[in-house]
Amino acid sequence: MRENIWKYVSAVLIILLALTSVTIVVLYEQVKLPAVPMNSTQQAGPSVIENLNVTCNMTPTLQVEQLKEEVAFLKSKLKPSNGTTIAVVPVFGIITDYTALQVIPLIRKLASNSSIGGVLLWIESPGGDVGPVMDIYSAVKKLSLVKPVVAYSGGIMASGGYYIANGADKIVAGPLAQVGSIGVIYVHYDLQENYQRNGIKVEVFKTGPYKDMGAEWRGLTEEEKKIIANMVNTYFQAFLQAVSEGRNMSVSEVKKFATGRTWFAENVTGTLVDETGGMDTAILTLERLMNVTGAGVVIYKNLETPSNFGIYGSEALYLDPNYLKPYIGGG
Repeated sequence: MRENIWKYVSAVLIILLALTSVTIVVLYEQVKLPAVPMNSTQQAGPSVIENLNVTCNMTPTLQVEQLKEEVAFLKSKLKPSNGTTIAVVPVFGIITDYTALQVIPLIRKLASNSSIGGVLLWIESPGGDVGPVMDIYSAVKKLSLVKPVVAYSGGIMASGGYYIANGADKIVAGPLAQVGSIGVIYVHYDLQENYQRNGIKVEVFKTGPYKDMGAEWRGLTEEEKKIIANMVNTYFQAFLQAVSEGRNMSVSEVKKFATGRTWFAENVTGTLVDETGGMDTAILTLERLMNVTGAGVVIYKNLETPSNFGIYGSEALYLDPNYLKPYIGGG
């Protein structure tokens, strides 16, 4: 049985090598768009190119990644287990106080559990509230001081989700996983006119001019906007510093990626992520850090996550803006 498996592994490796060569050749070719001559009588405006043939170079890359995953899986099955266990901790969905309440106690227990040799953070999140994100990140950093930690995502590891990942020793993501969205967003609802149209009067008794700053029943003053801008920048600097430390990059290098957008992991390998691959690749990476082979894997799958998410009043978020649309009238 083992001989047959090794034969399969050898065949897969040969195919992997061949596909890698093909991929290099294909990616070397540049996609040339047809030139569109400008007629002097044409009016200025957008040009329309019909019947544009686009060559997709993605398929060979995905085939290579899939074969890598199959080899990683087979290797893990051939290696004898030595009893060391990997704990998989999921961080799914938008990150709130409730997420922190579930994840942080588990991380602290794993840190003191001698049977757990390493932790795989399985992150599928567009980010969330500033406070919980920073709290979870801090817990992950402390955990990495005593045990190897690898962050993994197969779909999305953005904004606050990516912030947390930088507390790990390594980051592995699927080639088409969305990573990054380094930045901060502050959301303020100004419903003053809506209140007036509906005959709603708000009486506020406060001890200082800024006590109701950000309240939805009124707009922001210019001074308050400056205060909020300073707060957002402070959170942003914390994010930049976390990525700088986690990725061993200078802050100026991190700023090149701090536009708020996400990237496919395969396009930022060596910068925002260490390696592309699936769950088995991430486990092998963690095993190398643990200096073990054939570790057992336990997935903590019963962590509860909030069923809904809403922005109330004003809030600073480590959240990919695409996920704000349902809450600010974007659809």
